[in-house]
Amino acid sequence: MQYSKYSASGNDFVIFHTIVSKDYSALAKQLCHRQNGIGADGLIVLIPHESYDFEWLFYNSDGSTANMCGNGTRACAHYAYNNALAPAQLSFLTKAGKIECTVDNDMVETLMPQPKVLQESFQENGFEWYFVDTGVPHLVTLVDDLELYDKQLASTMRYKYNANVNFAKVNQDGTLNVRTYERGVEDETLACGTGMVACVLRALELGLVNSPVYVYPKSYEEIIVTKNENGLFFKGKVKEVFKTCI
Repeated sequence: MQYSKYSASGNDFVIFHTIVSKDYSALAKQLCHRQNGIGADGLIVLIPHESYDFEWLFYNSDGSTANMCGNGTRACAHYAYNNALAPAQLSFLTKAGKIECTVDNDMVETLMPQPKVLQESFQENGFEWYFVDTGVPHLVTLVDDLELYDKQLASTMRYKYNANVNFAKVNQDGTLNVRTYERGVEDETLACGTGMVACVLRALELGLVNSPVYVYPKSYEEIIVTKNENGLFFKGKVKEVFKTCI
């Protein structure tokens, strides 16, 4: 089998396409292992679909599945276009529903699912939290200093709410810096697309930023989030790191 390793804002994925739809959770754990495999935050498998350009099967590095992954959508759209599986403007099916992407060289933009507020702001462990589903559930807290990010607290909140956990800082120029603890990886990742979108939504709601918003995850690779009458758009660079056969 030939696999491609992709990076989208520092979020990395192993991607391949096949006509066989089955459970690839064991393969995900094997391929995503940082020491004994290729190493990645997740595995994306593209399979045929009669109504869309393709359907994806998405697995976290621990073999669990996720309904959506923002950076993953951009990576697999680029992969599909480069492998002649889909046109530059494409749509595919996820557990979060239909996803639309546009590929322009190494820039890929995703139309995100309609967000759902799961819980209005609440206080816990000394922070104010906002709970929103942007394809998958996210807890967001806005802080003045990202050094307040606490991995143990993030892990505790992740299991209590079964959600990803984001610490975000709004800068004076209206940009955001974000750190995210991701379930399924069970650690901080270099970037999380749905998490960055969740943080932007909170900052927009509070009137702290204006669309479009430039966001910088731990990788510091720039992401642009735009909210308008047509929806929420998430745009950034994608790169194929390498191909390999195993």
